[in-house]
Amino acid sequence: MNATSPDAAPGAEAAPGRIVLLTTSHRVAPGLLSWPAWQALRAADRVLCADGAHPQLPYLREAGIAVDEAAPTAEQLIDACAGGRTAVVVATGEGEPALTDGLARLAGTGRMRMPDLELLPASYDLPGARLLDLVQVMDRIRVECPWSSQQTHKGLAKYGIEEAYELVEAIEDGDRDELREELGDVLLQVVFHARIAQEDADAPFSIDDVAGGIVTKLIHRHPHVFGDETATTPEEVKEHWLRTKAVEKRRESVTEGVPLGQPGLALAAKLASRVRTAGLEVPLPTGEGLGYELLALAVRAEAAGVDPEAALRVAARTYRDAVRAAEGLTAPDTVEE
Repeated sequence: MNATSPDAAPGAEAAPGRIVLLTTSHRVAPGLLSWPAWQALRAADRVLCADGAHPQLPYLREAGIAVDEAAPTAEQLIDACAGGRTAVVVATGEGEPALTDGLARLAGTGRMRMPDLELLPASYDLPGARLLDLVQVMDRIRVECPWSSQQTHKGLAKYGIEEAYELVEAIEDGDRDELREELGDVLLQVVFHARIAQEDADAPFSIDDVAGGIVTKLIHRHPHVFGDETATTPEEVKEHWLRTKAVEKRRESVTEGVPLGQPGLALAAKLASRVRTAGLEVPLPTGEGLGYELLALAVRAEAAGVDPEAALRVAARTYRDAVRAAEGLTAPDTVEE
């Protein structure tokens, strides 16, 4: 161990050496290591890895670095560093908890001079890297889960609607934890549908195709960011968006692309917005019944910059609180289904 050698003169003490625990991310391509990591690997007296199938090993060996496939104990590793030597441990996915716990236990005894210990991240996750985990988890669930493996686009459609409404509710409640969770639930719907789409025999596509499509759309519709055009106000940005969208879609009517299955007030407001943006003069239809009155209210709200669907939800929630007050109950923090 890295204590005084039995053969050393009394009072002599071997140099403690150095232990480097090298961690990598499975979300970054193997071999793409940081410069400090490569320096540590090349300068090490010994490089060890407990996992002979570690994805980094072929690239380390290709770079001329000898790697011992071994899982030393804490005591053995300290011995390997005796005399001022450096040992680099290429950590497995679990992070070598047995080794680090052993080193901590020995250090806690205070009976030996410990090597210098360093945790060196060799690669870092890029923003969005956990999305790769989500895709992998969804792949496995689709194959192994009896329920998920049988789902179809049509069967999941209702969940997409439900999750979207729950997201809106979290936004309106101002609950940050709930917002994060509901965003995850909406994201799950996207990944789930994309995974199902991979299996289509006639026109398959993947989550990469979905992401690639929206990236292309965003770049194309933001010429003031990615191109030569300029926009200094939100109104100019919207003008760019609508102009490029019109060129892309080549629609004959401003009503094309408006989903008729959305809630009635939202549908009326969307149609009114399309009409106003296009500069059309379209008289409101008249007729008997409350529907035409609601249509007029929705159009008036849209012209005033008010989302009639959101406004009605606010009023309905206030009504809900009034009902609970009449029942002698307090208003709930969130709405339960």
